[in-house]
Amino acid sequence: MIKVLFTGLTRNRKALIGMIIIAFIVVVALAAPLLTEYNPASRVGRPHQPPSADHWLGTTRIGQDVFSRLIHGAQTSLAVGFGAGLLITVLGTALGIIAGYRGGKTDEVISFFTNMVLVVPNLPLLLVLASFIGQASPLVIAIILGFTSWAWGARVTRAETLSIKHKDFIKSAEMMGEPRWRIMMFEIFPNLISIVGINFIGSVIFAIITEATLEFLGLGDPKTVSWGMMLYNAQKASALSVGAWWDILTPCFALALLGIGLSLLNFAVDEIANPRLRSGNRLNRWTALIRSGDGRL
Repeated sequence: MIKVLFTGLTRNRKALIGMIIIAFIVVVALAAPLLTEYNPASRVGRPHQPPSADHWLGTTRIGQDVFSRLIHGAQTSLAVGFGAGLLITVLGTALGIIAGYRGGKTDEVISFFTNMVLVVPNLPLLLVLASFIGQASPLVIAIILGFTSWAWGARVTRAETLSIKHKDFIKSAEMMGEPRWRIMMFEIFPNLISIVGINFIGSVIFAIITEATLEFLGLGDPKTVSWGMMLYNAQKASALSVGAWWDILTPCFALALLGIGLSLLNFAVDEIANPRLRSGNRLNRWTALIRSGDGRL
């Protein structure tokens, strides 16, 4: 399954474009200290200075370099997104496999907590928790997201595990006396890679957007340099009203670009995991051949 998924990703146009976008953003974030000489938290120019040779993306209301804040903020936003996404995926996958394979009381207890988390609206819960904590740091936001957003992944993983545990290779492993933890880790988990991948990418998108939302609403740490705090500071400074469009559109474009890259990769993994989604491409090719007068498929 892992080999098939990797091969499919390297041959899928959506996956290649998505991975190029994500790789570009990650490389820029890691190389941030080398790409700019300005401290993202220091005043280095006039307030709301338009883009120029000295400040490629202009400055903020207090004279901070927007480009420096953008690429340094990418580090924070990516760390929260991938950290929270990893925590969500690990919790959801582990609980889903355990519930689906063990069954009985274990399944009932895990399903009870899963349903309880699913019933509670996620965003209002996050707003309440963030408000209670106060000015939440990126680490706190990532932890809150991880422990409140795992239920969907657990539900999907459990359902797939229920269908896999009755396969012949699972029964053979049980008859050979393999321990349960080994069956779950080395027999069931590899067959869930595509679902786990979709869950992880979707969780990363959710975490990045949610972090930006919480910070935009003023629930983040104002000392943090991130895309969400850039939006909050630009909104607080009435950037659009005074004509400083670069102050607010820059983080919006960055969030949109990262979302597009992750979404393309997510669509590609979904297509590889579900071949029926590729039938549209075959139909388009067949239609094109008919129109060109060639009836061969």
